[in-house]
Amino acid sequence: MATKLPIAREGWPFIAVPGAIALGLALLGHRRLALPFAAAAAASAGFFRDPERAIPLVANGVLSPADGKVISVEDAVDPFVGPSVRVAIFLSPLDVHVNRAPIGGVVTDVIYTPGAFKPAYDKDADANERCAVRLQGEHARVTAVQIAGVVARRIVCRVAAGDKLAPGERYGMIRFGSRTDCYMPRSTEITVRAGEHVRGGQTVIGVLK
Repeated sequence: MATKLPIAREGWPFIAVPGAIALGLALLGHRRLALPFAAAAAASAGFFRDPERAIPLVANGVLSPADGKVISVEDAVDPFVGPSVRVAIFLSPLDVHVNRAPIGGVVTDVIYTPGAFKPAYDKDADANERCAVRLQGEHARVTAVQIAGVVARRIVCRVAAGDKLAPGERYGMIRFGSRTDCYMPRSTEITVRAGEHVRGGQTVIGVLK
């Protein structure tokens, strides 16, 4: 059985092009000129890495939709979930940028909203470009929102209304630094705090009542 290369498919052009240039220059004897292109290919491989994850089986658990640092946990109101708790996660360029489903369920809608490109960790990021994936689970509704940042200007969402996702399943990514918010019913028992680092598809950020 073939092993999947741990690179998101969106990253291959960013790896292959500078990698090919570096190889060509090296073969022509221009090793110093090849170094910046080789470094760019290596940096892209690091950014677009997509490691396999062991998804935990937690009854009514809500998994983190992204790797990164929890920057806030606060009450909110989501049009789909209703009165909610929002866990906001900031992804630095060093984090894995693949997004994963927080719960298993049916995608009821995918809402893309154009906007600004302010720092993803800033409160003003609520006006940034975003893509909300609404999930109807067996027991509750949950919304995961991909938010672009200053450098991240390409949101990739691979799902559409009617698709079914398993807990922790990959559904998209955001390029080069960003934020991902997760809206859960307000009755959810939140299991993380601001300042903690979480892992997409592995860290349980809440337990649904």
